[in-house]
Amino acid sequence: MTDFVVSARKYRPQTFDTVVGQKSISATLKSAIKNNHLAQAFLFCGSRGVGKTTIARILAKTVNCFHPTENIEACDTCDSCISFNSGNSFNVFELDAASNSGIDDIRVLIDQVRIPPQIGKYKIYILDEVHGLSTAAFNSFLKTLEEPPKHAIFILATTEKHKVIPTILSRCQIFDFEKIRVKDIADHLGEIAVKEGVTAEPEALHLIAMKADGALRDALSIFDQVISFCGNNLTFQDVVTNLHVLDYDYYFKLVDFFSGEDISSSLLLFNEILEKGFDGHSFLNGLSDHFRSLLICKDSRTLVLLEVPETVKARFNEQAKPWEAKQIMRALYVISKADVEYKQSKNHRLLIEIVLMQMCSLQQELEKKKD
Repeated sequence: MTDFVVSARKYRPQTFDTVVGQKSISATLKSAIKNNHLAQAFLFCGSRGVGKTTIARILAKTVNCFHPTENIEACDTCDSCISFNSGNSFNVFELDAASNSGIDDIRVLIDQVRIPPQIGKYKIYILDEVHGLSTAAFNSFLKTLEEPPKHAIFILATTEKHKVIPTILSRCQIFDFEKIRVKDIADHLGEIAVKEGVTAEPEALHLIAMKADGALRDALSIFDQVISFCGNNLTFQDVVTNLHVLDYDYYFKLVDFFSGEDISSSLLLFNEILEKGFDGHSFLNGLSDHFRSLLICKDSRTLVLLEVPETVKARFNEQAKPWEAKQIMRALYVISKADVEYKQSKNHRLLIEIVLMQMCSLQQELEKKKD
């Protein structure tokens, strides 16, 4: 029985070109290496799972490669690359600033910085979650960061840029990592599914990508979880069941009930949703997302904002046709108001049921305003 390796580690990018969703940052760093215009201090900012530490490691590996390719990627065959790949590189130091936040930890780091590399051109120091350093540690680090030895490169990574003191920010080249687009994550999961011999429905991969909220690492963890549940045949329904999320169908049915002013069916469907253990607040958020998608469909120019599979996009387009933009905007206002009132309400179920009844009366309400 072979040891299982989680997908986030097994398929971690090893080159700039394989990094998902951060093309501009990869291109900028490759250009800096090519033109010998590398800064000595970088700050990588962004939410979790978007590739900050991954790109830091790729940069560390590439700048010390003896024979970089024409495309400015590490060769993977020289002594420096081999030692890096095996985890035995003496030129790359990773420090978790959250758990090594004191001034003594930084003093040890400063002492190490003075020693030049034995092999390769640079010594690279990657400080993850750098916002966790104490104020004293930051101040101790300042002088070294301002005037580092020529052989030292510092790569600081943080999920909370606002907690990094301004004097540190002013000494770094700052790169803001974006959340990865749903489509990019879904496409990447599709490639991994093929490599793993998994048959996956596009809708299933898309739902995983949406659940990950822009974090590729989270998406890969969810992918592994669902594969453990359903085996090598990944269906949309399996993902819905395993992640306990509301299926699109519920919202499509509800909106049809709203169009037909069918209050009874709306309340019964909401009751079914509650009996399946779904939270009322999450239901409201899902309903607002659904109406946002309907509003997007009212103008062909905004369709690019609709991050759903093509089959679902066609359903949104069809359902949006009988709805006027004013009706959808009024619906969004009703849901938004309920969302604000939800925490103060003592009867959450009644609050949402009133929302559903208002939705079924939207047409009448607009007609009264016209009169």
